[in-house]
Amino acid sequence: MAMSISASLLANASVVPLALCALAFGLLLNGIDRMLAARLQRRVGPPLLQPWFDILKLMLKQTMVPAGAPRALFLGLPAVGAASMLLAVAFIPIPGVVRPAAALGDLLILLYLLSIPAVVLMLAGSASGSVYGGIGFSREMSLMLAYEGPLLLVLASVAIRTGTAQGGFASFSLDDIVRQQQEHGAYLLDPWMWPALATYLLFIPANLGIPPFDIPEAESEILEGPLLEYSGPALALFKIMSTLKTVVVIGLGVSLFFPVGPDGLPGLLLFLGKCLLLFSIGKTLLRVSVGRMRIDQAFRFYLKWPELLGVLSLIIVITQA
Repeated sequence: MAMSISASLLANASVVPLALCALAFGLLLNGIDRMLAARLQRRVGPPLLQPWFDILKLMLKQTMVPAGAPRALFLGLPAVGAASMLLAVAFIPIPGVVRPAAALGDLLILLYLLSIPAVVLMLAGSASGSVYGGIGFSREMSLMLAYEGPLLLVLASVAIRTGTAQGGFASFSLDDIVRQQQEHGAYLLDPWMWPALATYLLFIPANLGIPPFDIPEAESEILEGPLLEYSGPALALFKIMSTLKTVVVIGLGVSLFFPVGPDGLPGLLLFLGKCLLLFSIGKTLLRVSVGRMRIDQAFRFYLKWPELLGVLSLIIVITQA
């Protein structure tokens, strides 16, 4: 099944242009984020195109491999992380414009794909041979264990809500989830789905490494952690991976809770506007408003509030079935 899905995606000529468009949009979001954060902090800030300049600059530099680091693993991990997010982009639907790959269990595949960047960062920190990379490894692992549970509960809640509405039990197809909301209203307006929405909003900052949950790469404490020893094109691939993951996570949130919109160009513009709004609320305003948590505080937080909200959401959709 996995091989057939990969083959069908690679055979689809629209995947690469779609991924490039997603990368351009993600870099645009990063540029807007940096400009808006600067304005909120009364700074001039960088130009809108600075993220593009950063990627280009890194691509033109040399990648230095630390002595003692396994070269193949050290250089291969960034490519694996970027490729996983390139593949994940193909599963994000844009109502009336882009339909996700017709694969069984789209949400389950996305769940696995979204876990790859964290695993790649952990392995990169371990392979670098740096003590700071090792600390970043342990922090990334702890945080991942904390936020993966709430995400799974959210996806299960949405799948059960969609499946029961269609006469079954659970549907993990993003196409079914989007079509159900287009025909019967967005889950954003369904009070029974608000705990799931709140859980997903809490999941976003930890998964994207947004303050106060940027602990694995805290510059002031562990000097970028797993990425400390990376440079040149290898570091650029990590930046591309992070940018695409932002688009996937934000786009998935829009698809799960408020994908309703017209077809064609108006639907595309509306979808991008929703992503920009969710991104601004979930990242920019949050990171300029709060300080960084300790790893133990973040771990307890996710095992407490998002986990409880996710369990509550699952109980509600099951009882409503």
